[in-house]
Amino acid sequence: MSAPAILCLAPAALPLARRLADALRGEVHGGPRVAGADVAFADAAPHLRALFARGTPIVALMAAGALIRVLAPLLVDKGAEPPVLAVAEDGSCVVPLLGGHRGANDLARRIASMLGVAPAVTTAGDLRFGVALDAPPEGFALENPEDAKAVMAELLAGEHAWIEGEAAWLEAASLPLSDDGRVTLRIADEARAPAPLELLYRPRTLVLGIGAERGAPPEEAVALAERVMAESGLSPLSLAAVASLDLKVDEPAVHAVARRFGVPARFLDAARLEAEAPRLTAPSDVVFRETGCHGVCEGAALAGVGSDGALAVPKRKSARATAALGRAPGPVDPAAIGRARGALFVVGIGPGGAHWRSPEVSDMVARATDLVGYSLYLDLLGPLATGKRRHDFDLGAEEARVRFALELAAEGRDVALVCSGDAGIYAMATLVFELVDRGDLSDGARRVALAVSPGISALQAAAARAGAPLGHDFCTISLSDLLTPWEDIQRRVRAAAEGDFVIAFYNPVSKRRRTQLAHAREVLLAHRPADTPVVLATNLGRAGESVRIVPLQDLDVDEVDMLTVVVVGSSNTRAFASGEGRTYAYTPRGYAAKAGSGIGS
Repeated sequence: MSAPAILCLAPAALPLARRLADALRGEVHGGPRVAGADVAFADAAPHLRALFARGTPIVALMAAGALIRVLAPLLVDKGAEPPVLAVAEDGSCVVPLLGGHRGANDLARRIASMLGVAPAVTTAGDLRFGVALDAPPEGFALENPEDAKAVMAELLAGEHAWIEGEAAWLEAASLPLSDDGRVTLRIADEARAPAPLELLYRPRTLVLGIGAERGAPPEEAVALAERVMAESGLSPLSLAAVASLDLKVDEPAVHAVARRFGVPARFLDAARLEAEAPRLTAPSDVVFRETGCHGVCEGAALAGVGSDGALAVPKRKSARATAALGRAPGPVDPAAIGRARGALFVVGIGPGGAHWRSPEVSDMVARATDLVGYSLYLDLLGPLATGKRRHDFDLGAEEARVRFALELAAEGRDVALVCSGDAGIYAMATLVFELVDRGDLSDGARRVALAVSPGISALQAAAARAGAPLGHDFCTISLSDLLTPWEDIQRRVRAAAEGDFVIAFYNPVSKRRRTQLAHAREVLLAHRPADTPVVLATNLGRAGESVRIVPLQDLDVDEVDMLTVVVVGSSNTRAFASGEGRTYAYTPRGYAAKAGSGIGS
């Protein structure tokens, strides 16, 4: 379950909201009257609906009736609803409203235990029998969840059940059991249809080993895997994982098979697969010379099901792929099989406040096991960083930071490389791809999954606070000569001045560097009016935020620091004072002239 949103509408409820957020590793979402929330919103109803639509678990400190009325129009699929709980603002009661079998009941019990109250769990099966028959635990899947309601009705009406197979979680429940019960609870991995009044549970006992040539067509591997499953006579729902050699950690064909069956892909090193050589049906010296093990698909399947397991289907081949199926006597934990393909999420957190951070970035950070970044940026994540392994770096040493993040992901971890603003604008995303392209990394680091998620950049934040100075063509120029020769910077400033671009200057000054911005001002004054608006924006989205608009001729370098973004308008940029006394800057794009000409869009 992903990190929950703790919704707080009243200032008096904020201490409880913060306590819940800290305990549940969630974020406080505060209404207009709540100061100090991690995420601010203006209107509760659309914010709640947006959270629900994204599948975010919701713990709302508000009346249950109001919460139900807000979400009622979205209630379509019981199986897809995230947990939704109402908690009294004084902490006196906890009511799971939706998603009872998707974690809401367990979450309610956890919160209630913390608050010292009884959870208001109303799900019939949970109350009567201490088990949710339509939501089996990890290691099991229900073949026919659509029949669970009828089966539960029979049991609640007084009928008895009998259990065929082994499942400690069913045996520990307070179910009415009898050898001649009308209801059957069957645990079996053999492929067959459920009988009337039978719930058929699939233990995750199978591991599908896959081998593939580099670049093997994913559809070929999927077809082979489906053929092996059909030959086995076992249920695909009993698959626990797809496994392969770690050299195939980035092989699309292997991941396509895992996606087809909805299970994780896990990868083992050659030494672990070679340990299974005595149990292989078709050991190959050719494969050993190429990979360091005598069999990939059979070795991976056998390693996955352990020493008590065996091959259910030996090696089968297609043109460019191989597959074998291993079967264990009981459920298999995928996390115990080798490692996953690591992922590096390169995320831009914007200026730092959660209200300016995209849901995708928050989701990536929530999924990450490890956070890597400059200490200030990690601190700005607030509760979202709770429970993560932090790897703090000082400002600078960017290549060491990125290498560390890539090598950490190569160990099979999900790593978030945290950048301020946008990760691709004067930040770490470029260096990530440069290092991977150069290739001077470990083999594992070159094979990690990469994903970049955008953030609000400083130039966007400055423009929004100032009005709309980026309304027409603009460019960005960094005035730092640490990575770019000063001659190149001068050439770009001249070109932008001559092209009449709005210019956002990053890194305008530093402790040792005070002349570049003054030089840029003089170049620009030669090409645009002296009263051209200049936006000076500091600490955007954080405490101490300051936004001023001054004429270009009055731009004082001594009033600019390292945390300031300088946006210089074009010759068309205008500034005006509003009726409330604020000054706004904007760059017209010509809509008024277009409207007057009668030209359509």
